Amino acid sequence: MKNILNAGLVGLVLAFTSCKSPNYNAMLENTEPKLISNQFSFTEGPAADKAGNVYFTDQPNDKIYVWDWKTDKVSLFLDKTGRANGTYFDENDNLITCSDNEGEIWKIGKDKSVEVLSKGFEGKRLNGPNDLWLDGNGGIYFTDPLYKRDYWQDFKVEIPEKNLYYRNKDGKISKLETFVQPNGIIGNVKTKKLYVSDIDAGKTYVYDILGNGKLSEKKLFCEMGSDGMTLDKDGNLYITGDGVTVFNAKGEKVHHIKIPEDWTGNVTFGGEKNDILFITASKSVYTLQTKTKGLK
Repeated sequence: MKNILNAGLVGLVLAFTSCKSPNYNAMLENTEPKLISNQFSFTEGPAADKAGNVYFTDQPNDKIYVWDWKTDKVSLFLDKTGRANGTYFDENDNLITCSDNEGEIWKIGKDKSVEVLSKGFEGKRLNGPNDLWLDGNGGIYFTDPLYKRDYWQDFKVEIPEKNLYYRNKDGKISKLETFVQPNGIIGNVKTKKLYVSDIDAGKTYVYDILGNGKLSEKKLFCEMGSDGMTLDKDGNLYITGDGVTVFNAKGEKVHHIKIPEDWTGNVTFGGEKNDILFITASKSVYTLQTKTKGLK
């Protein structure tokens, strides 16, 4: 999540003109996103469980909600989440969260049990884990920018850099790269690609995943930063900020989905067939039926 109190679109490229691809447009059932609820303060971190239900956060209110695709309704899942931001489900359907109140990574079970997986790096407090992706081998890639929150008490910067980290299955954390302000992150296990947004630099990069937490040199994917991101089965990357902008696997902009909110924070696929785009945007959440499917 970007800094809510400093909502300038720093570093983002806002040239969202009509560069729509006919092929991509054919993937959409309806170009108008459906408002599901607008009862929140700032929504973020959507992630779909194995059943296709989407869990998302309302960080200012320290809550996690769940959207049930069968009823098309939202209900409260958990209060007191460590101020969860970005989330992702592991192979056992546990929700892994960037809980930045104390700079931690949490594992939350469906029974609402909580385990703190990480509390810092080399004995120092992390700035505020923002978003994360699980590599399928027990490892977690996560971004750690710095957005000072009003609710942090006695916070002092202990790590001046804003970094990308990797936590291996044994819990060891390694620093991988420093950015201006890293934010959204998503990966593809099949193609072994990792996408990381440097939102304040207005760029998104792609890496080759080499294994054991090792990455290739980063390559520029597109000249646009992003808050949250997701991928579909065809390798299209969905970037957020001013609505949702879609790039194909070559880094070419192919579509823009307009969202009637000040800021679009994150996006994922969910639903019974994993073909519903679920969008968190400011105080609201939206869905959009597609003819494609999210990457599993």
